[in-house]
Amino acid sequence: MTKIVNPEQYAHSTEAKGQLCYNERKRLLFLGLPWTFTKYEIRENILTIIKGFFTVTEDDCYMYKITDVEITSTLWQRMAGLSTITLFTSDVTDKTIVLKNIKHGREIKDFLFQASESARIRRRTVNMQNIGFDADDNTDIDDMT
Repeated sequence: MTKIVNPEQYAHSTEAKGQLCYNERKRLLFLGLPWTFTKYEIRENILTIIKGFFTVTEDDCYMYKITDVEITSTLWQRMAGLSTITLFTSDVTDKTIVLKNIKHGREIKDFLFQASESARIRRRTVNMQNIGFDADDNTDIDDMT
């Protein structure tokens, strides 16, 4: 880890991320062993994915940007007690985020869904998807009266 230059600023930014709710690792499908170098930190306001061994990359996604959550489990994953969670987001860098081969999948999926909904309500963010306008709809709005 790197040295923290400004501890007050670091404490403030950590507090803004919220309390750490889940700390999971991507696991190998073989017996569900956590021998990979991908970690998922799920906090109240943000999801952080930390990847790598020699070069470590951190990718953040705010909870209010998560629009849908999907969980899948193959036969081998169910035998190892693992599942894969797919997050559909409005994030610029990642439209879909995949949390692969994690334990406690259903519990984490429910948390992500509830946390993203409450984050959107807190930020007063309205998600307007498919309000009923179709691109091939040729009717003019003046004709509707």
